Amino acid sequence: MKNLKLYSEISQNLELQSQQEVLLFSAFDFERNRLFFASSNNFIYTADLSSFQKGKSKSLLLASSVINQIELEDGDLITAFDYLLEKEAVIIGTANGLLLLHNVDDNSTEIVGQVQGGVKCISPSPDGDLLAILTGFRQMLVMTHDWDLLYETAVGDGDGLDVSEFDGKDMFESSVSWRGDGKYFATISEASDSSLMLKRIKVWERDSGVLHSTSDSKIFMGAVLEWMPSGAKIAAVYDRKVENRCPDIVFYEKNGLVRSYFSIKQAVDAKVESLKWNCSSDLLASVVRCEKYDAVKVWFFSNNHWYLKHEVRYSRQDRVRFMWDPVKPLQFICWTLVGQITSYNFAWNSAVVENSTALAIDGSKILITPLSLSLMPPPLHLFSLKFPSAVRDLALYSNNSKNRVAAFLSDGSLGVVELPDPDTWEELEEKEFSVEASISETGFGSFVHLTWLDSHILLAVSHYCFTQSNCASHSSMGEDGLSGFYLLEIELVCSEDHVPSLVTGSGWHARISRRNYLEGLVIGISPNPAKKCSAFVQFDGGEIVDYASKLGLAENGGSTKHDDMSFSSTCPWMNVAQVSDSGSLKPLLFGLDDIGRLHFGGKVLCNNCSSFSLYSNLADQVITHLILSTKQDFLFAVEISDILHGELESKYENFVHIGNRRKEENMNFINIWERGSKIIGVLHGDAAAVIIQTTRGNLECIYPRKLVLASIVNALNQRCFRDALLLVRRHRIDFNVIVDHCGWQTFLQSASEFVKQVNNLSYMTEFICSIKNENIMETLYKNYISTPYQNRGGDVQAKDVMGFDASSKVSALLLAIRKALEEQVSESPARELCILTTLARSDPPALEEALERIKVIREMELLGSSDPRRMSHPSAEEALKHLLWLSDSDAVFEAALGLYDLNLAAIVALNSQRDPKEFLPYLQELERMPSLIMSYNIDLRLHRFEKALRHIVSAGDAYFSDCMNLMNKNPQLFPLGLQLITDPAKKMLVLEAWGDHLSDKKCFEDAATTYLCCSSLKNALKAYRDCGNWSGVLSVSGLLKMEKNEIMQLAHDLCEELQALGKPREAAKIALEYLGDVNSGINLLISGRDWEEALRVAFMQSQENLVLTVKNAALDCASTLIGEYKEGLEKVGKYLARYLAVRQRRLLLAAKLQSEERSINDLDDDTVSEASSNFSGMSAYTTGTRKGSASSVTSSVTSKARDMRRQRKRGKIRPGSADEELALVEHLKGMSLTAGAKYELRSLLVTLVMLGGEEIARKLQLAGENFQLSHMAAVKLAEDTISIDIISEQAHTLEHYVQKLRNELPNLDSFSWRYKVFISP
Repeated sequence: MKNLKLYSEISQNLELQSQQEVLLFSAFDFERNRLFFASSNNFIYTADLSSFQKGKSKSLLLASSVINQIELEDGDLITAFDYLLEKEAVIIGTANGLLLLHNVDDNSTEIVGQVQGGVKCISPSPDGDLLAILTGFRQMLVMTHDWDLLYETAVGDGDGLDVSEFDGKDMFESSVSWRGDGKYFATISEASDSSLMLKRIKVWERDSGVLHSTSDSKIFMGAVLEWMPSGAKIAAVYDRKVENRCPDIVFYEKNGLVRSYFSIKQAVDAKVESLKWNCSSDLLASVVRCEKYDAVKVWFFSNNHWYLKHEVRYSRQDRVRFMWDPVKPLQFICWTLVGQITSYNFAWNSAVVENSTALAIDGSKILITPLSLSLMPPPLHLFSLKFPSAVRDLALYSNNSKNRVAAFLSDGSLGVVELPDPDTWEELEEKEFSVEASISETGFGSFVHLTWLDSHILLAVSHYCFTQSNCASHSSMGEDGLSGFYLLEIELVCSEDHVPSLVTGSGWHARISRRNYLEGLVIGISPNPAKKCSAFVQFDGGEIVDYASKLGLAENGGSTKHDDMSFSSTCPWMNVAQVSDSGSLKPLLFGLDDIGRLHFGGKVLCNNCSSFSLYSNLADQVITHLILSTKQDFLFAVEISDILHGELESKYENFVHIGNRRKEENMNFINIWERGSKIIGVLHGDAAAVIIQTTRGNLECIYPRKLVLASIVNALNQRCFRDALLLVRRHRIDFNVIVDHCGWQTFLQSASEFVKQVNNLSYMTEFICSIKNENIMETLYKNYISTPYQNRGGDVQAKDVMGFDASSKVSALLLAIRKALEEQVSESPARELCILTTLARSDPPALEEALERIKVIREMELLGSSDPRRMSHPSAEEALKHLLWLSDSDAVFEAALGLYDLNLAAIVALNSQRDPKEFLPYLQELERMPSLIMSYNIDLRLHRFEKALRHIVSAGDAYFSDCMNLMNKNPQLFPLGLQLITDPAKKMLVLEAWGDHLSDKKCFEDAATTYLCCSSLKNALKAYRDCGNWSGVLSVSGLLKMEKNEIMQLAHDLCEELQALGKPREAAKIALEYLGDVNSGINLLISGRDWEEALRVAFMQSQENLVLTVKNAALDCASTLIGEYKEGLEKVGKYLARYLAVRQRRLLLAAKLQSEERSINDLDDDTVSEASSNFSGMSAYTTGTRKGSASSVTSSVTSKARDMRRQRKRGKIRPGSADEELALVEHLKGMSLTAGAKYELRSLLVTLVMLGGEEIARKLQLAGENFQLSHMAAVKLAEDTISIDIISEQAHTLEHYVQKLRNELPNLDSFSWRYKVFISP
């Protein structure tokens, strides 16, 4: 679905040597971009095409031409002509049979051979290795480029023809055509029975000259023959005059069988003089000679139909001929006998215009299809417009209710038609409307870039012909003698009144209101949507100029050059987008050049773009997305905001897909499933579709998720909830997007409006079943659309206004929906089912409430009442089945049991397909029980233990044992049991049982208190004793009125137990207070290192031996501590020195490895990662190399096992291990003085002073201070060096850090245990 748009038409004249001279043949040198012509006067003209093809030459004559004359005998003339790329010369055949090789550069001519009968045709093979020559005797000579004859064969059915002269009508026609790969060639010649002028196509093998196949005898027109370069078809022309029909173009296969054909749709006497394929084999062009004009027609094949995509008309006396550019498939060159050379440059444009309407050109018809109604690929169409002649260019104006089509026709006229409103187009189906040419007083020239500026103004670039003879399609040079390129403004007026429901195709008058001469070549014109009657004009090279109606171009001050919008190269495809930027509308210009670069704002957005389009999801047609496809067949939907804010590279990675980097959850593109597909248009708004056409011609519709989500959010922002819901359903989007796009708390306030707009309970049921506790805008769709999450105090409003807790998204939403259904929707069976759905889908499911509603319905049915409400509810069976379909049947059965309705439970069980043998005995057993006991058993089954306890307590004293069993099995029920049981005796039993439970759980303190509450003193005493609370034990012994000897024995036992538990101080207190054993008490205090208390007790007893015992023990302890501190000081120095050595060694090794890595930068990422892993496991004493082995990469299971072993061996330091550094640091930290050690040290110091040991106390404090100071300095040094890469021998020493800490001693709380009297100066 595309049109062949002519974007440049450039003509220049070749100055011939005489008036009677005409051009006969042409040849192309694509390497040097030269065109050669052979004339009737045996002149060779060489034209350099590089200048005038780009429109740079301002002269009417081709100044860069070279003229060489070929000296031939009188009467001899050139009959065949071609260019040999390998020889860099032209090969010439003459009527006398000469083969001449002419070098244009040095004007030398060489005779390379001579054949009998004259040279009829010369055709080089595509690879240039062979040369096929057809003689006048219909003999085929095939020779090499060294002029060695390979073979000679007759192309006719006989032995050849002896002719003495040529038929002037087809004398210069070639009848030899090679296949694209050069393995075969085809000829066309008369059949043996030539009475009816029958001819045959023969296919020959290249190397041997063996006849491969022959077609049936047919009446072919002339010797027109052309083999498609791709090799699929051989094109020829049937002459149908005897059938009173116009010629057909027929296609043969290599085997000589007809494949297909089509009619050229001209008059019966029309003649096809030549056929030529372009180099890509998708376009077929021909020269058709008609009664009043010659036409160059270009056909295109798609969907099994041949479209006439373009037609250029010339006058008959021009005898136009043409040739395709050998390397540019969309460029051909026409030339006339008198030397006018015209280059036509085409581009494929999408037939789909801005309003998603397809206007496909097919000859004199425009096939119209609104794609918003149906994807209908041509040749299918809704209706068509038929013009007097073939359509060359068209433009559509669509604004509000006006829809007009303007078409430039091949006869040089302009056709205009006004269409009815698009809403009525369905009534025009399968109709064809004839359109008359507009009436104009002056000629328009040859149009390109036809564009609407307004509903009555057209803008176009006109090429006025400057040939010596007038051509039909180019009009004449004009009444003012105009020639060259002009920008025309054409004013249209219709003399007929337009009927809104009809097509108006006649009565149009066209007048040129403004004409501006153009200095440069115009590449494209696009209307400016931001300014009325304005357009952007692109000149060759990408320069953009703003054109304003009635102001003209630069000389009249009407144009503005836009450097910021210009392209860096010529862009045949250009489109303007009106976008919103910070609240203001402005135009953006996008252009695509012929090498796939998409330009915007003076820079290149994409380097591999194959097609693009613009999409809008807004009602005012403001463009919101750029849709582009790449040469790798990926489709991207790019937000305009990303382009304006420069976020393309970060989000789209320059539109290049790297194989392993694509993740399903981060999909920024769509993979187009058929190679070579192109974007031809979009469906705007809620349709959110991108239309692509495959190479086969069929249309496919893609709905990019980004566009769909943007349309949904746009509808939600406008509070069009029904439209949003329909889009969600149609495109299978998660329903939660309706709730999450701006926060579900905000949606709660719109729940009532949502239900009112949707007004469809089936849709509501789908919506309810899809709600889940997840914000999909932050998970599933976070990469497709960015919508700001605005809570706006929704939590507070949801709780306070709606009256429920908003902590659960599902429950809160479904409650709001349920309330809205009850308020907005009248009672009906469907509404009741929808409400049941909200209950079943709550989190957790409110099954009991749902069953209560079903129970009400069932009771109404049992009563058989004539209540109108009964008709507005579904049957109980239907409601129950609906609930079972939504929920787990076991959960519904248990919920029915929870209502204590056995009949309802039985109905649920039957409808859930349960076996009656499973549930019926159980229900019957329950039915036989008293009501409270039945409820109790049901609660036990449902694990509702609190309800079960209430029911069993209410059942009476006979079930007290069951009550106790229930509380013993579920201890959390004891507090509730104490509240429910009023009998004091039974309360004591409950408390005792609770105490037993606490004792079993080792909660002895709580158990003892519980036992005391129920006066179980022996159990309380045992509990206190078990937890080591000796004061509680002795207090309870007093409550028990125990004898003195029993208390003494108990105290003695407690003293021994406390000693065994490592609590000598508490044992000493019992020995002193209850047992009266002073010696044991003091010894226990000394073992607990409570020196001050031991000394106090000794003095209290006034026994010198006790004081001496304390003094001796204190002196021994002080001596021991001084030795330990000195030993500790040595260990600190040893461990620190070891740590520094290991750290220094590791840093040196790391530096060495890093220097090696810099020299091997070509390693891939995986190798570097493995090398890093190997290094991380090395210690300073590892002898392995970095090459590694199979053991260097371990599994995750092995790593976990190693970690567990390291945890067990954390206290050990393994020399040479990978974690030796950390182990040394941790060991150093573990050598610090604890708070208890500091307290005992301070107590010992004051005791020594009291006992006269001042000197040893001073030594003890100094030893402890030195140890603590060295330890803290070592830890600080280790912590500072573990995170740096360089260790200084001067700064990072223990002595340096000790000195720093010593200066800070007065301010350190950790040295508060010292006495100032012992501090050294």
